[in-house]
Amino acid sequence: MAARAIEGDDRRWGWAGHGEQIIITPSASTGSPARTKPVYAQLYAQVLLAITVGGLIGHFAPETGVAMKPLGDAFIRLVKMIIAPVIFLTIVTGIAGMRDLGSVGRVAGKAFAYFLCFSSLALVVGLIVANLVQPGHGMNIDPASLETGAVNDYVSKAKDQTITAFLMGIIPETMLGAFVDGNLLQVLFIAISFGIALAMGGAAAQPVVKLLEAVGAAMFTLVAIFMRAAPIGALGAFAFTIGKYGIDSIANLAALVATFYLTSILFVVVVLGLVARGAGFSIFTLIRYLKAELLLVLGTSSSESALPSLMDKMERAGCPRPIVGLVVPTGYSFNLDGTNIYMTLAALFIAQATGIELSLADQLLLLGVAMLSSKGAAGVTGAGFITLAATLSIVPSVPIAGMALILGIDRFMSECRALTNFIGNAVATIVVSRWERGIDEARFAAVFTNHQFGPDGTTPGPEADPD
Repeated sequence: MAARAIEGDDRRWGWAGHGEQIIITPSASTGSPARTKPVYAQLYAQVLLAITVGGLIGHFAPETGVAMKPLGDAFIRLVKMIIAPVIFLTIVTGIAGMRDLGSVGRVAGKAFAYFLCFSSLALVVGLIVANLVQPGHGMNIDPASLETGAVNDYVSKAKDQTITAFLMGIIPETMLGAFVDGNLLQVLFIAISFGIALAMGGAAAQPVVKLLEAVGAAMFTLVAIFMRAAPIGALGAFAFTIGKYGIDSIANLAALVATFYLTSILFVVVVLGLVARGAGFSIFTLIRYLKAELLLVLGTSSSESALPSLMDKMERAGCPRPIVGLVVPTGYSFNLDGTNIYMTLAALFIAQATGIELSLADQLLLLGVAMLSSKGAAGVTGAGFITLAATLSIVPSVPIAGMALILGIDRFMSECRALTNFIGNAVATIVVSRWERGIDEARFAAVFTNHQFGPDGTTPGPEADPD
């Protein structure tokens, strides 16, 4: 596959028509050092400050914090509004530029093999930790005494999650319906199909491909514009979380919260860290590279809020556009490491808190059901709780009424789930790109070896020193 460098414009790089890879490099005509923004102008610092201020408002003025919820909701709506078009345009233009259409199936196969392996491992890790730590031991709660009214809504949603319904749900009733509903799997299905059709169209389809590439560039500019509002969204969302649920709600179930956070941290550092090392990069460098997005995920409790930015960052780090377009959106449904750790850990916590002893057979059943029900969970706030309800509704040994125990702290657990899910999908994208030998080594080395990115994770621009 031919590669051609374009000097001076570092905004984007990707896959052009006819399978030609375009690598955009910094201009060699200038020797001036890269300009560094002051700390207060950097996105990660603004989001961090917003989270801090939001937490203080929520704690000391709860009513005001709750009233700020629309700020967070508005920002998430802005991002969700452009997620479907970004995914569609990225995948279509990527696949349309591939000469070997068989590579689409190969990439998808490798991605799903990775998802199955590590999402299952996350479930096992949660199960092991729950048995070792036993965060619910000694609580001796009678399930009949629990108020389950607030849980019933989640249970009713969970009952709709059958395998047949999930598979049928991938195919939209209309093409526009997938975009209207924001169903990522349906958008992915349409994008792959349309991309293959354009690739098969050859030269006759190139005007359409060029048009979509131009629209895609405009969409990523729109992403950059919307991301400027991230601090406002994080401020409102975090103020609402603290104001609504309060810090005190964590204290009563501190053992479960602490166990989940520590387990997730260990999973990222040890398990994903070893995977990252095997793929030739440091997990800590990746976290530093994505810190602005991670802070946004923390503030909004949703990994979906940073999905467009993650796709952009993965391309900037050297991952091919077709792989980014396939792995990231599917990973948001099939590679939810944080959600999977939470599911088995929370299920065993409920059993321990209600005094139910689960046999090895019961736990294996729980593990098997969780492996099935966890697939297709969306990366939005509360999806993990619905998936847990779906699992417990099938496993008779654990009382579903026990979910009322953790409903009050689920928002705080959601933040850790979203962060772990986000990092897991970033690692998966790089690993699959490495398996496909499609990584641009110069870009990859600039980010993960030479650390040539700004405080917000931005790669060197046209005014950067080429040395």
